[in-house]
Amino acid sequence: MLDRFAEEEQMQRLTWGITALAVMLAGVVGTALATPGIQSIDFPTEGGIQGRADVYASKNESATLVLLFHQAGWSRGEYREIAPKLVEAGYRVMAVDQRSGGAVNGVKNETHRQATKMGLPRSYLDAYADLEAALRYAHEELGVARIIVWGSSYSASLVFRLAAEHPKVVTAVMAFAPGEYFEKQKSPVYIWNFAKRVKQPLFVTSSKKERAQVKPIFDASPAKKKILFTPASRGQHGSRALWEKFPDHDVYWAAVYGFLKSYAPPMPAPAPN
Repeated sequence: MLDRFAEEEQMQRLTWGITALAVMLAGVVGTALATPGIQSIDFPTEGGIQGRADVYASKNESATLVLLFHQAGWSRGEYREIAPKLVEAGYRVMAVDQRSGGAVNGVKNETHRQATKMGLPRSYLDAYADLEAALRYAHEELGVARIIVWGSSYSASLVFRLAAEHPKVVTAVMAFAPGEYFEKQKSPVYIWNFAKRVKQPLFVTSSKKERAQVKPIFDASPAKKKILFTPASRGQHGSRALWEKFPDHDVYWAAVYGFLKSYAPPMPAPAPN
């Protein structure tokens, strides 16, 4: 009788041990198993918190990096469908959570969560610190020599500031629906003033009805290599214009690929002999 009880107790302990091990492993590798080819990393940012970003597995570690920033209320999940296509085109890709955000496509914004927990301000302008910190991390920690900064909605505006203030680090700028979203905090031409200093290759797009808001910003840039793309269809706001669920996503992609191939390829052209 005692032996039977001992066996049952031993089996129960073994079951508990297996359960605990399963929980521990789920916490460690659950994300990697659910999203193969994506490594979530943390980088230091303003306020003593860690920003979160997804780094996508690349075919070429010396390729140009596309640094992706999301739109209002969302997260790095905005790029779950977009980033793999950029990787397939030969680029390195890093999608960032900014403190002004929320969640999208089942991906919660971890930078926003930490900033909220610490009681830090989380306005659009506050998020600029995360753009700058991500750029610094990519350049200094990952050792990337060529970086394209890509923004969506409010972050499409902020990448103009990022490029203007870091001209030696930013290789090109891609802005999906930029606008003067900061009039209450700054001025009606806040982004326009930064655009005047952006000389890097520039791609700007938007929905059809947003053309009037993006064109003055586009025109302000003295860049010699720049493209303003407006779809003939209604189009979409921000980077989601590239999602396959929208019928005109292919024309947006054609414009994106055209710009990248002409002005910001994955690898620079070899120097002439």
